[in-house]
Amino acid sequence: MNEADKIFSRFPEFIREYIFSRKWEELREVQIAAARTLFLTGNHLLLTSSTASGKTEAAFFPILSELYEHPSSSVGALYIAPLKSLINDQFSRMDELLEASGITVTRWHGDVAMSHKKKLLERPSGILQITPESLEAMLINRSNDIPRLFGDLRYIVIDEIHTLTGTDRGNQIICQLSRIAHIIGRVPRRVGLSATIGDPTLAAEWLSADTGIPTDVPDFGGGRIKWRLGLEHFYVASAESDEGRDAPSAPPKMPQLDAGYEYMYDCVRDKKSLVFSNSREETEYICATLRQIAKNRGDRDIFLIHHGNLSAALREEAEAKMKNEEEFAVTCATVTMELGIDIGRLERVLQSQAPNSVTGFLQRLGRSGRRDEPPEMMMVFREEDPLPNTPLPQLIPWELLRGIAIIQLYIEERFIEPPARRKMPFSLLFHQTLSILAASGELTPARLAGRVLSLPPFANVDKEDYRTLIISMIEKDFLEVTEEKGLIVGLAGERLLKSFKFYAVFKDSEDYTVRAGSDEIGTITTPPPVGDRFALAGRVWEVEELDMLHKLIYVKQVEGKMEISWPGDFGEIHTKILQRMKKVLEEDTVYPYLKENAKKRLENARHIARNTGMLDKSVVHLGGYTWCVFPWLGTRSFRTLRKFLAKNGTPLKISNVEFEGCYYITFRMEVGDGCELIRHLNDVVEREGIVTEELVGKNELPMFEKYDEYIPAELLRRAYAADRLRADEPTARLRQMLNEIQIDNE
Repeated sequence: MNEADKIFSRFPEFIREYIFSRKWEELREVQIAAARTLFLTGNHLLLTSSTASGKTEAAFFPILSELYEHPSSSVGALYIAPLKSLINDQFSRMDELLEASGITVTRWHGDVAMSHKKKLLERPSGILQITPESLEAMLINRSNDIPRLFGDLRYIVIDEIHTLTGTDRGNQIICQLSRIAHIIGRVPRRVGLSATIGDPTLAAEWLSADTGIPTDVPDFGGGRIKWRLGLEHFYVASAESDEGRDAPSAPPKMPQLDAGYEYMYDCVRDKKSLVFSNSREETEYICATLRQIAKNRGDRDIFLIHHGNLSAALREEAEAKMKNEEEFAVTCATVTMELGIDIGRLERVLQSQAPNSVTGFLQRLGRSGRRDEPPEMMMVFREEDPLPNTPLPQLIPWELLRGIAIIQLYIEERFIEPPARRKMPFSLLFHQTLSILAASGELTPARLAGRVLSLPPFANVDKEDYRTLIISMIEKDFLEVTEEKGLIVGLAGERLLKSFKFYAVFKDSEDYTVRAGSDEIGTITTPPPVGDRFALAGRVWEVEELDMLHKLIYVKQVEGKMEISWPGDFGEIHTKILQRMKKVLEEDTVYPYLKENAKKRLENARHIARNTGMLDKSVVHLGGYTWCVFPWLGTRSFRTLRKFLAKNGTPLKISNVEFEGCYYITFRMEVGDGCELIRHLNDVVEREGIVTEELVGKNELPMFEKYDEYIPAELLRRAYAADRLRADEPTARLRQMLNEIQIDNE
């Protein structure tokens, strides 16, 4: 009997029946690997394989086998997911399998009725599916119940871990798991699931943190890539170029057709599709535009929308219609549809502009092509038609280059960005300090420090920094010193803990709920005045009434579309992507996935780049006192070089330092030239090095995370230097620039 047959025979009858009912002729490689670890070892498990490869079933087959054969006396398995919709989806996917087993499954998040939760509290058993925020609430408000709820917990499954590693939210989960293990006196086994992990070793270290148990990472090999890809480019007329063409008295014209949006519409009009954008703002605008094109053409409106600011009802409607085999729909979405919600057979993914990372590209591409069809994606790039006086850096199609670089990096190297690591997560430290004190009651400063600093995410925080934070929290009344010299939660801390928003460690906003009649549409951050209009859920609404006290906006739907303003968090771009973008300009390769317009745009960009010398010289003169640096560095290193240039530019009278993404830096330099600048910066590096802490101004207050406003300024500056700047890549790049000018002078 081979290994697959042994594993199959090890499964209980109801799992074997489930496999037969799906007409699987053999166990998949991922299912064999998962069973091997979970049946034959005591190790943790990290499963990384492509979307729709059956990771969830692979993990749960052995888990359900054990819970069926040896029922747990408490919750037996904990499933943690970053999205409510993912929990809802996985619940329904496993419903048939679980019904046959008799193992209960309980969903637990903000949209689940209390009656369902009470059943679990009265008789804890089976599988609990929960968000990090609901688990935090449970640890604080039901701390006395934790031994009863999780005393016989055997497995913890964490889904989509690539979205969690290196973030406060992911580190919050690790804190929670350590706290549960401390309370129940043992370590349940951990299983991590993800389609895209750049460095599995780092992810495995994150998963097994604080347990002393190794994590198995089965390797399923790269396999042959089979994709259907297309990239197309369109110019759109700039606002300036249209200025003054029509007299003020001219009658209103029909909306101008936008060739890029028309092309996007044609890409998805006859295919069940997802349309991805990099921000909610763009998602809203694209959805409204596609609906307007459908109306202009007399087509049926089949366009849905899905993002985090929409009501649960609207998100669930989009998910249900996408799953329905009989329904034909196109959903415009952000990252909320990037994760592993099963939406059945999806024919095409459309991406507006380039994704920010190889990880994002693979996640989005992997949403299509299920059921033995290759994944299919179209990327469409829209760019303003440059004016005759447009500066050199703005003549380069950075988004198109990024899209090509991301694709080529994966094809050539199977490169995926490694998980990030945060050394000084002070916002999370503040949060967990309050959470632990609220759950445990009074603790001495020494015991509190011992509990908190022993949590894995705070391994790099020294006691003196924690002492600084604790003193600040006492001064601001988040903590209070008792007569016995112990610490308890203070009045300001109690106010934070009273809000359900405390349980989340990601930054939230004071959102206003939008209602049209009895329907909840979603939320927006800033309430417009009565009579004004705004876009949400791919439609335009007019404000009829404001209830500021209850944060409610009552609206009616009106025709049309309009721009909206949501600040987008575009994330970090890895240095390898920038380096590959440079190579795209340098090489003559004709990429087979480029459509006609995109080919021409790339040819034009290569011509400009070569003729201007920007590929050979990192510092280019733009005329007069204006200069430009092309660093070809990722976000963190680019930020460091920009600050280093601004700090050390005085001898060359450098001013007006401006930048675009992490593509180029422009500045005014009144003394010297590009060669002198490069020599000067390298001299500073030789004498002093790049000291990241010195690049953060003494008056800077770099606040990014949810509770940063409560963190002492000196700690914020140290965290910024440690976690958002890096010196090694800019140092190496400056030496490379020096070599460039030395070769030119030979």
